[in-house]
Amino acid sequence: MSLEQFQKQSYLNIETFRKSGQGVKTPVWFAQDGDLLYIWTQTGTGKAKRIRRDGTVNIAPCTGSGDLLGEWLPARAQADDSPEALKHVEELMRKKYGFIFSALGFLGMLRMRGGAKYTAIKIQV
Repeated sequence: MSLEQFQKQSYLNIETFRKSGQGVKTPVWFAQDGDLLYIWTQTGTGKAKRIRRDGTVNIAPCTGSGDLLGEWLPARAQADDSPEALKHVEELMRKKYGFIFSALGFLGMLRMRGGAKYTAIKIQV
């Protein structure tokens, strides 16, 4: 399946699944590196926990409010907390989103009193 619909998009909607099977849709920033998409999220978020339990997801390009701009694609997601993965995804996100990514990361650290931990999520269609 093609990732063409994600080119020049700022957000993707990722649908993760609860234990009950109920889908939870969340618009997120993402970066593309070849045939892989990556998202950056705080480690304790629901989406990170659900992906650790079950990497089955659906993704679609969307607006910041989650309105779809393309078709849903089934995909596999994998959480990675390794320093190498975090560095790689952070660089991709900084390259794509620039200063605003850094500023939001700083605000997240303040909100968590310096203890914010992040997870890189790799998505493969």
